[in-house]
Amino acid sequence: MTLTVGALWRYPVKTLAGERLDVAEITPNGIVGDRVVHVRGPEGVRTSRRHHNLLGLHAVLGPDGEPLVDGDPWTSPTVLDRVRAAAGADATLARYDGPERFDVLPLLVATDGAVGEFGRDVRRLRPNIVIDGVDGMDEIDWPGSELRIGDVVIAIDSRRGRCPMTTVDPDTLQVDRDVLKDIIRRFDGKLALNAAVVHPGVVRVGDAVEIV
Repeated sequence: MTLTVGALWRYPVKTLAGERLDVAEITPNGIVGDRVVHVRGPEGVRTSRRHHNLLGLHAVLGPDGEPLVDGDPWTSPTVLDRVRAAAGADATLARYDGPERFDVLPLLVATDGAVGEFGRDVRRLRPNIVIDGVDGMDEIDWPGSELRIGDVVIAIDSRRGRCPMTTVDPDTLQVDRDVLKDIIRRFDGKLALNAAVVHPGVVRVGDAVEIV
């Protein structure tokens, strides 16, 4: 089994659509620029689990290291208007760059084998790293292992329990609740892998991956 890095993803604004990368700098807190801003309401963090249209906004990291949303600075009135149209008139954007910004751990690793079994767009899973060359659901046996990608070492902790965000089509924003029901029925509600960074460094698409 030859494993390689098939794709890299970053989500500069948590819960918005992210950006696909060719190369990523990985620190102990995950990919640089990942989930450094989030959407808030008076009650706390707001996500596309309830506010599906947030996934229609696309965030990338600008040259200055700050997120851009559909080409505009995340701090701009234009972006705030778009976010409020999607998440409510009292929604705001806030800096969110501590370790608490991650739902579980700093990295989410998906495998092409499991995505193939899932049979739907990998973007529904919102991974940071996709590993190619994996047979079927072999990822089930990976927790407790480490992935070595050049100098980078990633510890696979556990399988990720999935939430209603998987039910939102990343292109049409239409909701299909059968998607989550299918994940529960076929995969025990879990797809992809929670991971921590043991040794930081740079990862590129096409890099060889060793599982130990």
